[in-house]
Amino acid sequence: MSQVKTGNQVHDAAVNKSEGVLQAATVNGAAQPAANTAAIAHYRTCLASALANNCGSEPFRSALRTLGVNS
Repeated sequence: MSQVKTGNQVHDAAVNKSEGVLQAATVNGAAQPAANTAAIAHYRTCLASALANNCGSEPFRSALRTLGVNS
């Protein structure tokens, strides 16, 4: 699991919690559509937190675009 450390504890906690949910959803080789759905939910959560906490949002927007989602 990756760790986010922006210095904004609220955002860092939200992203790390979401990362844990993503990891749990994709454990043991989840089917690709399910893994994509979990990743989209994760990056949307991260983006919402970044915007709410005035943190950089581009990495999350980029990840969503990679998954075919306009952010």
